[in-house]
Amino acid sequence: MIKYLIGLAGLMIWLFILRVLNKSKLNFWYFLVGSTGAFLLMLAYLQPVLTQPLARIVALLASLPGKIGAMYSAHYKYGVIFIESAAGAISLKIDFECSGIIEIIAYLSLLMFYRVYTVYERIYVGVLGIIAMVLANALRITVISMIIYFGGIDMYHIAHTFIGRFVFYGLSVMIYFYVFTKPQIIKQKVGSFQYDSDK
Repeated sequence: MIKYLIGLAGLMIWLFILRVLNKSKLNFWYFLVGSTGAFLLMLAYLQPVLTQPLARIVALLASLPGKIGAMYSAHYKYGVIFIESAAGAISLKIDFECSGIIEIIAYLSLLMFYRVYTVYERIYVGVLGIIAMVLANALRITVISMIIYFGGIDMYHIAHTFIGRFVFYGLSVMIYFYVFTKPQIIKQKVGSFQYDSDK
């Protein structure tokens, strides 16, 4: 109960500050305070609810190549992937960190206050971005699982810490570029610079 009262008080203060910043036309501070507040509120109240369902979805998607190649299997209810290689067996638990919830919340927080898009465009791009990030995370888990399957459980640390993160964050950078950077450059119309696809 106390948590929700604190959250309600924080929400009211945040909305008040946003109103003042908006009326003062302090766009940068409006974006900064808005994105930070949205991130903290969603992290505190949506993350505990959405982490497990998201982990199940990621486990389901990541298990499809494993099923097709008979390499590994998933227990969707618990967000667990079971890999049995020639060098031994290992279970991967898709938890808070691996679910991608933090990255999705950060993405939505920035997008909510990114005024390059209209409200309807933000909803559309938000849905597409969530789908893209879930697929990118599922690909990361798939890559990790396949490396462990072919290389053995000793490859877990390298696969998870380095290769998996490189795959996910590399794809995330591409998503951020197409959602945030490219539209900003195009709408600013700096000189005669433009992308070939936008001719």
